[in-house]
Amino acid sequence: MIVAGPVETLVIGGGASGCAVAGLLAANSDENVLLLEAGPDYGARDSGRWPQDLLDATQNPVTHDWGYHSGGTLPDRVLTFDRARVIGGCGSHNGCQAMIGHRLDYDGWAAAGNPGWGAQDLQPVITSVYERLRLNRYAENEVTPFQQAAIDAMVAFGLPRVADLNDLDQDLGVNHHWANIVDGIRWNPSFAYIDPVRHAKNLQIIGDALCDHLIIEHGRVTGASVIIGGRRQAIEAQRVVLSAGVYGSPAILMRSGIGDPAGLHRHAIPVRHSLTGVGKNLHDHPSADLRFAGTDELVGRSRAFAASQFHPEEQVIGKGRTRECNEAFDLHFYTVGGARRADPDHFNWDFKVGLMTPMARGTVTLRSADPGALPFLDHAFLSDPRGADLDRLTEGFEQYEDIVSQQEFAELLGDEVFPGPQIRSKYSKREIVARTVSHCFHPVGTCKMGPAGDVNAVVDANGHLHGLEGCLVADASIIPVVPRANTHLPSVLVGERIAAGLMR
Repeated sequence: MIVAGPVETLVIGGGASGCAVAGLLAANSDENVLLLEAGPDYGARDSGRWPQDLLDATQNPVTHDWGYHSGGTLPDRVLTFDRARVIGGCGSHNGCQAMIGHRLDYDGWAAAGNPGWGAQDLQPVITSVYERLRLNRYAENEVTPFQQAAIDAMVAFGLPRVADLNDLDQDLGVNHHWANIVDGIRWNPSFAYIDPVRHAKNLQIIGDALCDHLIIEHGRVTGASVIIGGRRQAIEAQRVVLSAGVYGSPAILMRSGIGDPAGLHRHAIPVRHSLTGVGKNLHDHPSADLRFAGTDELVGRSRAFAASQFHPEEQVIGKGRTRECNEAFDLHFYTVGGARRADPDHFNWDFKVGLMTPMARGTVTLRSADPGALPFLDHAFLSDPRGADLDRLTEGFEQYEDIVSQQEFAELLGDEVFPGPQIRSKYSKREIVARTVSHCFHPVGTCKMGPAGDVNAVVDANGHLHGLEGCLVADASIIPVVPRANTHLPSVLVGERIAAGLMR
């Protein structure tokens, strides 16, 4: 693939944020935009080339996964950190839970030295994201029997039934969530932002293009070295927008010689620009999980429902609060249930409680300077010095136990499969949570946004790298503190907000 013409803006990464940046720039300016995606680009939604599993919003596919994992950071198991390697990014394989969080999340970003990121400032951007992703809420008759039973159990537990989970001022509550689903199709950011301008003369899209490193000349980023079709080529650009994701963006920066000098020296990478915060501040919502076998009654109800209408696995979220929380909320209760696509006779009934305000922070570091080698990920779940994350997650686990123990719900769920009696007989609840901690697939923070005085800040409030011209970062890696939400909408929001700054 040959790059056509001069490139004014090179966007590296066609995920949630990258699609927003590239699509908006192409639609609202005359500059030539080149979007590179490490995975395949299947064209427009109606091209006939999209794999069915990426379109089907009933379940979460993993066919285009990068393969990120926890390596040796956990003593007796390996966690996978699913990230989609395809145009549209994780918006092409997520559960379509479109959550935005609480006003305090965004006001907190602004208060930390990031002007323009407060909730009131972002309201027009939030409205645009909703419209472009064609978000909608399920009607009452579209809620599956399992999910309706979960709502009833949470209400019986004490959570109020609220009208809108995406009310920025809403604290505790439960309901079915907003979703990026249109006629059963997962409406990903490529459909929302790229399709309207896919044939514009000033936009070029290249799939299966892996970025090795940025090119730096005389203190300025002037392009990138990429591998397309097995061939390496240098692409010059007036500016580069790095949107390779929470794991990919810091890795590209480090391979470029941008990062903590100590880490770069370990891989014999010359230091081109010292930014010690690159790869630090990694965090996700840690979770504790429950799983049940289900009863014939529950399976029967679900099969009958699925025979006549759309039956997604995910529809309901509850917002809860631990004793330490005195504002908004700090827990999400997720319910996942339905038949597996690969095995329609096998049903799963899973529950996950996520801690929305974790204190622990981890790192992304390089395994080698080879662009084909995935970075080493240490999320450091529950590692905060006070042990507050473990205490609060354990409390959330106990609350979810109470929810699933509500009589009518418990009678539908049947026997507990996980953790199960064998594990419960050996360990306390706190030990169970510590030994089985998982995550909610919401990583952020590895190219932290903040003022220059913040030692871990990598970019400023407009996404520009501190101390190095010609490069911005626009993806969830710049989010300084994870919001109380699934991070798909916030990631798209980041792309829109950075794009707006470039068009001023």
